[in-house]
Amino acid sequence: MDNAQQLWRTDAATLRDYIVDATAARARIPVCPDPEKLWLMTLLGQEEQALEEGLALLRSSAEPLELLLVLAGILQRRYLWGDAARLHEQALRLAGTPVREARVRHQIGLRLFDEALYRDAAAEFQWASDLYRVRGKTELAAASDAAMHRAWQLAAAQLDYFRSPGSSPNPGP
Repeated sequence: MDNAQQLWRTDAATLRDYIVDATAARARIPVCPDPEKLWLMTLLGQEEQALEEGLALLRSSAEPLELLLVLAGILQRRYLWGDAARLHEQALRLAGTPVREARVRHQIGLRLFDEALYRDAAAEFQWASDLYRVRGKTELAAASDAAMHRAWQLAAAQLDYFRSPGSSPNPGP
């Protein structure tokens, strides 16, 4: 997916993917692997179609891991956290190798981050980073580390917010 990295990027603050070159992304859709095609469609605003096609592909897939992750990502972008979590759990059971498990753990971290469960997200990113690192995948480990640091940053800000005077949901007597 080296070409894909040129078509989309991940925003460092939100950890959300966005299209860099829409024209090139549209041109790539007919020739790229199904999971990438579905993700490009999603990033181009064709979530419903990507979800329908992905579910149809999943029913006949002999290797469903990547499809499960993409479908979970689509559901996550639609704020269907429970449905995305169920697909992540299926993917985790299918992972089979530490590198594939790391990929799933990173994706789970992204979902938890989107849910503003920053401490839990940081733990998943750390787990992914550790798995990547022991397998020599230093670039992927670094990406998970960066996501973990962002999650911890927001977890600390959340904690500071709730510790500040007047911000407590139950101010007391």
